[in-house]
Amino acid sequence: MSIGILGKKLGMSQLFDEQGKAVPVTLIEAGPCRITQLKSNDTDGYFAVQIGFREIREKLISKPAKGHLAKSGEGLLRHLREYRVNDLNGLDLGSPITVGNFEAGQKVDVSGDSMGRGFSGYQKRHSFSRGPMSHGSKNHRQPGSTGAGTTPGRIYPGKRMAGRYGGKKVTTRGLTILKVDSDRNLLVVKGSVPGKPGSLLNIRPANRVGNQPKNGGK
Repeated sequence: MSIGILGKKLGMSQLFDEQGKAVPVTLIEAGPCRITQLKSNDTDGYFAVQIGFREIREKLISKPAKGHLAKSGEGLLRHLREYRVNDLNGLDLGSPITVGNFEAGQKVDVSGDSMGRGFSGYQKRHSFSRGPMSHGSKNHRQPGSTGAGTTPGRIYPGKRMAGRYGGKKVTTRGLTILKVDSDRNLLVVKGSVPGKPGSLLNIRPANRVGNQPKNGGK
C-alpha cells in the first residue's frame, strides 16, 4: 500500500547534522487529510483511495462535488488526490490521513507545480549562450538561425524558443524525511521541492529503490 498525503509548502530552512554541517531542508505542512472515496475492483476495476485536503467554503464548491464529499462525512475539501493500492483492508471512508503514516529516514517523492516565471527568453528558458557583447553586434540575446531555408520553409514543432517558462508539474524523487512532527502536522524533508511557499504538494512513498534526488525546478 502506498497512500500519500497532501500538504502545503511553508518554506526552506536548515538543520545541522552531527558533524556540524548545515543541511538544507524544506518544511511542509502535510494534512490532516480525509479519505473521501474507496474504489474497489468490483465497482471500478481497480483498488484506489481518494483523499481530500484543505477545507473550502460551501459557496465555492459545485453541487456535484458537494454531494460526492457528503458521503465521506463532515466538511468540504478543496483538493482531491487518488492513490492506487493493493487492497482496502483497514481503510474506512472518512478516516484521517496524517503525517503519522511517515517516519524519519523514509524516502518520498514530492510533486507540485514549479514556480511560474512568465514569458522568458532563450537564455533563461533554455540556457542558450548569448551572442557577442561587442559594439556592432546585433545578436546579444537573440536565438540565431531558427530553421532551414526554402525546404521545408517552416519551423519544426518543438523548436526551443522564447515562451512561457515554469508553472508545470514537477516531481522531485528520492527525498529523505529528516523529522516528523505529528503535533504540528509537519514534515521536514532534506533538499528543495517544487513550487513557492504556500503551494500544494503531493507527498508519497518513493516508488524507486536506491534512487538519487532529482529536482526539475523549485
